Amino acid sequence: MAQHFLISAKARSLSLAKVARLSDEEAYQTFKLVRWAATDGEPVCPRCECAAVYDYTTRKLFKCKACSHQFSVTSGTIFASRKMPIRDYLLAIAIFVNGAKGHSALQLSRDLDCQYKTAFVMAHKIREALGAEANGATVSGEVEIDGAYFGGYVKPANNKTNRRDRRFAVNQNGKRRVVVIMRERGGRTLPFVFKSEDASVMKIAQTVAPGSTIYADEATHWDALHARFLTKRINHSESYSDGDACTNQAESFFSRLRRAEIGIHHHVAGPYLSAYASEMAWRENNRRISNGEQYLMATDAALAHPVSRRWKGYWQKSQVK
Repeated sequence: MAQHFLISAKARSLSLAKVARLSDEEAYQTFKLVRWAATDGEPVCPRCECAAVYDYTTRKLFKCKACSHQFSVTSGTIFASRKMPIRDYLLAIAIFVNGAKGHSALQLSRDLDCQYKTAFVMAHKIREALGAEANGATVSGEVEIDGAYFGGYVKPANNKTNRRDRRFAVNQNGKRRVVVIMRERGGRTLPFVFKSEDASVMKIAQTVAPGSTIYADEATHWDALHARFLTKRINHSESYSDGDACTNQAESFFSRLRRAEIGIHHHVAGPYLSAYASEMAWRENNRRISNGEQYLMATDAALAHPVSRRWKGYWQKSQVK
């Protein structure tokens, strides 16, 4: 029997110990090489993209010869205005990608010996950078679609006579949202968050390429897709697969997200649900590459992503919406 990739030596090309042992200068040079890979680590002005810069000898700063803009290796990225050493950010990314089912902010704060809020914001900035890679993306070919509800938990009453059926909307607290997944068979996974499954039909029509085959369950709101796509439906009350039509790959994504919710984060809902869904989609899309490659991809995404408008000012009590 062939060995599964995830437990093979090929899946392990990154050691946390190696990252933790980096000197300040080595971590700094690594950041430069990743951010300015096109110029072999030579700094480029983030404002005017001029490659002619001055180096400061007393501080790790650069000054553009064209526009006189001063910048550092993290300026204009999600790590702008940093307070922690650069090595700690590299270590945070390595720890983050090594989590098979995600990594909680509490555990990250203990790993880095920092405040919980610092770890919480850092993890969400990384999620934002990873999720941004899917902005404007489409799927095609054979596409499975499905939805799963998260949040809106209502604690069950102690006595059986006082319990309510929490599946009904009238017994929800208004925070319940559905994650709708569009997953190519053998391809990428795109998650979106809506108040209900039927609200996602227009988004599906815009995201799935014309001529694709859509696999879905027997929910009536998917009937509207028949006019635009070739659709194959599966009645889950009878079976999960009839040999052709099924949504098993879409549901495997929800299994990963549920495991992350139950085993790692314990509560995934509200304004953060989309971020966690995007993180799990990124992990699902890249599960067949080594953790070292994932580390480089995540670091590159973080340094290519602009300053977060959502998380900037979190410590100054800016409200996350």
